[in-house]
Amino acid sequence: MRRRTAALIGAVGLLASALTAPAQAGSPSASVTDACVASVPEPGTTTPVRICYSLFKPAGASASRTVPLILHSHGWGGSRTKDPAAFTAWLDAGFGVLSFDQRSFGESTGVAHVMNPDFEGRDVIKLVDLVAGLDWVTREAPGDPLIGAIGGSYGGGFQFAGAFTELRDYGRTRFDALAPEVTWWDLKGSLAPDEAARTMWLSLLYAGGGTHLPPSVSAAFVTLIATGAWPRGKAGRDLDAFFARNGPAWHVEQGRKLDIPVLSGQGISDNLFNLNQGLANFDRALTPRARARSIFVGYNAGHMLPSVLPPGWAVAGDPCSIALGSPTFADLAVRFMRSRLLGSATGLTGEGAYHLSTADGRCLTQQGLTANSSYRLGKIATPTGVGLPVHVKVAAGPLTVAGVPRVDARVYTVLPDSGVFLALSVGTNPLTAKVVQNNTMPLREQRVVKGERRSIELPAIAVDVPAGKNLYLTVSPVADMYAGQRGPLPGALLLKDTTLRVHRILSR
Repeated sequence: MRRRTAALIGAVGLLASALTAPAQAGSPSASVTDACVASVPEPGTTTPVRICYSLFKPAGASASRTVPLILHSHGWGGSRTKDPAAFTAWLDAGFGVLSFDQRSFGESTGVAHVMNPDFEGRDVIKLVDLVAGLDWVTREAPGDPLIGAIGGSYGGGFQFAGAFTELRDYGRTRFDALAPEVTWWDLKGSLAPDEAARTMWLSLLYAGGGTHLPPSVSAAFVTLIATGAWPRGKAGRDLDAFFARNGPAWHVEQGRKLDIPVLSGQGISDNLFNLNQGLANFDRALTPRARARSIFVGYNAGHMLPSVLPPGWAVAGDPCSIALGSPTFADLAVRFMRSRLLGSATGLTGEGAYHLSTADGRCLTQQGLTANSSYRLGKIATPTGVGLPVHVKVAAGPLTVAGVPRVDARVYTVLPDSGVFLALSVGTNPLTAKVVQNNTMPLREQRVVKGERRSIELPAIAVDVPAGKNLYLTVSPVADMYAGQRGPLPGALLLKDTTLRVHRILSR
């Protein structure tokens, strides 16, 4: 219990921190300006919301010697970075930096709409307008500054919100490159996949910033945490409406894609915004031309809590940034922006590819992750609500699997609101099998079903299964990321004609 409490406290700190804060190296020579801009009022009011920022101008920057600028912001529940030492790497590389308090956090006013384009999206546009008026920032055209963006979690969300809102409102974005980390594609799909609430994380998010939400949404969050299920009736419709536009998924549904290079960092062992979310952003939010100039890095970090039930494992670290020639993702981000904004020869490689840390800490690079292998697993019976995980052998090692596995099956239940949690695991036998990279995904049936066909997305992974160990499909009646909720009555769930589809690496 003491270990889990310490992990939760650490996770709260992670949510509030800027995950992409560059490495510190001495005291930079930079001038700092603290101020605020006026942005969109809250609904039903006419008072502009104040968005506050710290602006770091590097030594030597002037109207005759302009520099590009990097926008930065914080995670959920946090505030902007005011210390110029945190941005030494950027300032020394020839960039200005603007770090800002997002709506309702730090010194900024208003209410958190969680990256709604009409609020947080327009807040970002106001800041870009400000930057466009600075005579020491490079302009590509009048009103069009040369800019990139960094930040993790909520600080990754603002990057997509700002760029996509500009694309929606003006037909193009002024951002020239982005470097988001551990952020989302579909917010509802992250907080409550298949409408099963990740209650462990929702509790942390609420503790870190629940009072910043609109009152009706805050109340619905409490219900979501208490019941573990997406509310029904008006409360559920209100939540759906609140989250409908709050991520790249909605913009892509409207026909928009970003045509700018993106350095994507996503935690494979992140069990809030999992690898599936990052891959969806990389695969679906960018044009093919942009993706060819972009890089995807998956590491064992992020919003990371240990999976105790069912037991899981991952070796923390980022071997792929190292494989790409940088000691950390933060250093890789500086190289990426130097290449994309300054045109510097940085030796950057790996564009258009997926660079994924395996569960044991090896960097695996793939040009594609489309499923190329199928395994027929037949009939799988499991209890629901209470009981032990069922582990079904898929294949013996050695083999390597990466990407988003998927289970296709006919589903039978005996009670409404029945659910199970699925993942791939590795072990010498079922008793030693551990969930790869601490992630599970739910299958939740709200009504009794008799043979309904389902295609179930499992957590995206990268894993080497060595000789002497096996790959298993784990189906569990409980999962601790979804714990602390009023679960369904004990029952049973049956999968028939079960097939697992995976991307298997045929040679190393």
